[in-house]
Amino acid sequence: MQVSLFTTCLTDSYYPQAALATVRLLQHLGCTVDCPTAQTCCGQPQFNNGLHDQARSLARHFIDTFQHAPAIVSPSASCTAMIRDYYEQLFADDAAYLPRARDIIAKTFEITEFITTVLQPDLAALNPRSTGRITYHYSCHSRGLNLSPDVTINLIKSIEGIDYVPLEKMDQCCGFGGTFAVKLPDVSAALVTDKVACIRATNADTVVVNDGGCTLNIAGACRRQRLPVRFVHVAQLLAEALGLMDHPGDMHP
Repeated sequence: MQVSLFTTCLTDSYYPQAALATVRLLQHLGCTVDCPTAQTCCGQPQFNNGLHDQARSLARHFIDTFQHAPAIVSPSASCTAMIRDYYEQLFADDAAYLPRARDIIAKTFEITEFITTVLQPDLAALNPRSTGRITYHYSCHSRGLNLSPDVTINLIKSIEGIDYVPLEKMDQCCGFGGTFAVKLPDVSAALVTDKVACIRATNADTVVVNDGGCTLNIAGACRRQRLPVRFVHVAQLLAEALGLMDHPGDMHP
């Protein structure tokens, strides 16, 4: 199956290993993957700040860039949700781009969603193996895509040798929320402090977080509170367990 990778800004800038893992994992599962070099931002920061004309311009470019892709896969639920939830709204009055936006929406997937609903591999038969005590933060935008936390949890549990530990308040916001962290810093700080306390209580050595923004926020707070845990995307965890990538150490920027 042919797949185009939508890398996303934060992944490209801070967590390129997550993008590389996504590519290698998809290839291992039988996909042919390309990465359009013309891709830029999906327009989410502009849309969230009410700059809809700027968001529309970026969305048009996204549509033009990925229009011929049979499937578009991203390691970020946040950016996938922007496309799926808001592109139709952006082009509601644009007769030329509305049907093209709908086509893009129908073929854009977050990586765990694509693996579990489209490819549906028998991961146990691939014999992924690793070690470690792993917990998982469930991002708000995963909920927006109707992705159950069990999707990622089951992928983690498919790895032989992993000790999965549930995170208390797993689905509570980490406090990032894009500009939310800037506009309401005290609330944001309280949320991420609570998240760090929950991580500390698990005694996990690794935290799976599938969105770059959440990872930046929680990893930074853990560093400041001297909690030495590794942060990793589930695609990277799987790629390492399948021998597709070496263990690169800490993913902190």
